[in-house]
Amino acid sequence: MLLNVSYNNKEITQKIDEEVGKPFPLKDRWAMGGIGSPKLFITEASLEIRNLLILDNNLDSCNVEIRPKGIIVRFRSLLETFALVIPFYKLTIYKGDLAVYSIYRDHYFIKVRSDTKAIQKFFKKLMDYKADNAPTHIEDL
Repeated sequence: MLLNVSYNNKEITQKIDEEVGKPFPLKDRWAMGGIGSPKLFITEASLEIRNLLILDNNLDSCNVEIRPKGIIVRFRSLLETFALVIPFYKLTIYKGDLAVYSIYRDHYFIKVRSDTKAIQKFFKKLMDYKADNAPTHIEDL
């Protein structure tokens, strides 16, 4: 779900909270060592996202926020902020080429450069959190 989150709209906030849960309380954020990623530089994106990013000449960057039931990938174009809301059951992360992570939801994707230890540590934290909070599979019983 790709949304414009530039303005405080209760309907959009409610949609996001239903999809990925409300933001973590401060105590949980502190215990997790933070829920936000460092600045991620976008190397490639799906058509809809690319069409938004090419509207301005700024360096394409985004950040990722971990929520209880998913993640939110935020990026800016012109003076607007857009969010790609991805629940964990639709989230797929690939570590493809050297220092590139790919984040997928259905037909949307964003590929980001992971050339620092902080970014690699964040993606490890994200994948560990997703694995720990995934529903139990029938094969595990």
